[in-house]
Amino acid sequence: MANAAEMEIDDQNTASKFSVNVLQLLKSAQMQHGLRFGDYARYRRYCTARLRRLYKSLKFTHGRGKYTKKAINISTVTEVRFLHVILYTAERAWSHAMEKKTLPDGPNARQRSYLIGRLRKAVKWAGLFQELSAIKGDSRTSLEAEAYAAYMKGNLLFEQDKNWDVALKCFKSARAVYEELGKYGDHENQILCRERVEELEPSIRYCLHKIGETNLQTSELVQIGEMEGPALDLFKAKLEAAMAEARSQQAASMTEFHWLGHRFPLSNAKTRVSILKAQELEKDVTGPKAESLPAEKRLVVFDKIFSAYNEARSCIRSDLVNAGSENLKDDLSGLDKAIGAILGQRTIERNQLLVSIAKSKLIKARDDKNEKITRPEELVRLYDLLLQNSADLSDLISSGRDRKPEEVTFAEECELKSLVFRAERCFYVAKSYSLAGKRTEAYALYTHACSLADAAIKKIRSSNYTDQVVIKDLKTLHNESRANSCIEHAEGIMEEEKAPENLSKKISTISLSGNSKEVGKYLLEKLDCYESAVSDSNTRAAPRIEVFPPAFQSVPRNPIVLDLAHNLIEFPSLESKMKKDKKGFISRLWR
Repeated sequence: MANAAEMEIDDQNTASKFSVNVLQLLKSAQMQHGLRFGDYARYRRYCTARLRRLYKSLKFTHGRGKYTKKAINISTVTEVRFLHVILYTAERAWSHAMEKKTLPDGPNARQRSYLIGRLRKAVKWAGLFQELSAIKGDSRTSLEAEAYAAYMKGNLLFEQDKNWDVALKCFKSARAVYEELGKYGDHENQILCRERVEELEPSIRYCLHKIGETNLQTSELVQIGEMEGPALDLFKAKLEAAMAEARSQQAASMTEFHWLGHRFPLSNAKTRVSILKAQELEKDVTGPKAESLPAEKRLVVFDKIFSAYNEARSCIRSDLVNAGSENLKDDLSGLDKAIGAILGQRTIERNQLLVSIAKSKLIKARDDKNEKITRPEELVRLYDLLLQNSADLSDLISSGRDRKPEEVTFAEECELKSLVFRAERCFYVAKSYSLAGKRTEAYALYTHACSLADAAIKKIRSSNYTDQVVIKDLKTLHNESRANSCIEHAEGIMEEEKAPENLSKKISTISLSGNSKEVGKYLLEKLDCYESAVSDSNTRAAPRIEVFPPAFQSVPRNPIVLDLAHNLIEFPSLESKMKKDKKGFISRLWR
């Protein structure tokens, strides 16, 4: 897809008719400037900057000092960029409204009034774009402008919760145009039109539901809300608001929270709504439809469950700070403990899902070179997390004085799960040693995993925990550990038998100096390193002992010979040849 800046200016026209590929232009701009991740603020800033560049390039500014508005009409539109100005103005108003709509806590009354005003502005500019495109644009541009204006008007009525029949006509009109345009053009255009038709379909079905022609179930609405696309964000916000209102009405009858034989009163409305939201989401991962849901979507559902329960815990702890009586504090502390235990339980389930995903990639053949294959070390890390989660959950359940029988049973189940996780972890530690070629360690670890699996099976059978799936998995683990230990034993014996032959072959490859182009230290330079020179299978070249022939080096010269006879030689007297000093009369007296 070409860049938006390159696609926007197309001065080639036929018979003074401008051409604007509206859907392709907007889709490219939205995906490149924030709407791929739902960042409407970033897209609004892009529209503002784009309008500034268009005004400047067209020399259509509104005055340097005092603002003087310049209207765009039929006589003004002499270039295709004037149509772009109107289109991006409508997009800026729409993105500003959607920015307010997608606030974390939702728009308040003042923000909602501002939101409706921005949507009205978007409808106004979209209508002007439709009028000018009908006169200045070609037939395709006129059709796309009509669909765009109908879509904007439908959004406004959808947000206002009124005139559902008119909103339905607008959405159907836009869908009909995109269906017709999707039959022509290149392959990319057909895909974009088909995507826009799919994005408009949920809004049409919701309008029919509000009119009363169809009766959508809550599960169907949630399924529609899982679809992606900027055109669906308004529908998602509407759906979330409707579901939040339904939860509030349903939570009004929820007065107690039951957990392992305890009953905790719920007085805070926000706490009730958060717990009810989490319980609804739990049906997607623990209910009958959980197996049909893809693993990636189940992970997303788990994240939403954690967010809902953490929100409930924050409300509980704020109430605990403001609590007055001791009985109320005890109830809130027990409720916080119960929510924490459920969070720990869901964390274990999520990590088990990650383990199943990693196992499927571990045994999968490498069909695609870019596909990432799981290593045993990654599974060891996941089982470490599971062991830590089980220990934390067991400690949380075991805390407290008056423990119910259900709590004791749940703590025992946590301990049994820890035994299973420990056996699984030992198996994958052994597999990692096996891949590293360490047969002795792998054999010992496989044997230990076999004994751990056997002990876990006996422990489970002697307890009240009767999960046949877990017992079946432990039996499979026991058999695989036993088989792998036999394989490691056999391969270790074979390697030991072939060790002298392999050692002699590797020793025969040792060269005195080796190739001069080889990089690395010589054997005599790394005598302090405890590594073999012949058994390293990762080295590409044969080990080298020392440089041969040796390099030139400086040697000491012979000692200096001293002349010992010099002290015994008698030299002749030289006094006769020396100059004599003249002395006076007084010096003679003192002789």
